[in-house]
Amino acid sequence: MKPIIIGVAGGSGSGKTTVINHIVSTIGEENLVCIQHDSYYRNLKHLTFEERSRQNFDHPSSLETELMIRHLKALKEGYQVEVPIYDFTKHIRKDESTLIEPKKIILVDGILIFSEKDLRKLLDIKLFVDTDDDIRLLRRIRRDILERERSLENVLNQYEKYVRPMHLEFVEPSKRYADIIIPRGGENKVARDMINAVIQERLNKVTAKDQE
Repeated sequence: MKPIIIGVAGGSGSGKTTVINHIVSTIGEENLVCIQHDSYYRNLKHLTFEERSRQNFDHPSSLETELMIRHLKALKEGYQVEVPIYDFTKHIRKDESTLIEPKKIILVDGILIFSEKDLRKLLDIKLFVDTDDDIRLLRRIRRDILERERSLENVLNQYEKYVRPMHLEFVEPSKRYADIIIPRGGENKVARDMINAVIQERLNKVTAKDQE
């Protein structure tokens, strides 16, 4: 059977990871694989660290989406792919990559995945996690300081200069392409139950078709 590709979008810090973890625990890790759009940031090794630090990483052009599209098409046809590994502390790709094999469900995670038309066409189910701006900012501050070794000043400056403007220009408008919008983030149990039902129904249809 061809994989079902599910896109999970939403602003930075919206709770996409919570939704994805819920899907994984419900469907089973053996039945799915998750690919992050963030893994496809363009390699900036040709720039100095200072030059890399000044880049707008929240604009669609900062990501090699065309490579992700090729990978998703290959997975859909049953082929393995080598997904890049990105170093967020140095703003470059690592030399090694992650081998991904096709499974029943492919989860695609990223704030900008609905804003890219060719990528959007590959998504069978589109989920948008919608969370208040102040909560998203707090979560981003915590993540960038603890996981990406950024200073508070750096995080706030980046948020004001890039994150918020790009969210308003690209992320928020892309919400209209979602099949399901999840208000109040990933803790919304009613929305999670709805997602489970939609995914299970799609799996049943694909399985039944393959058995004909």
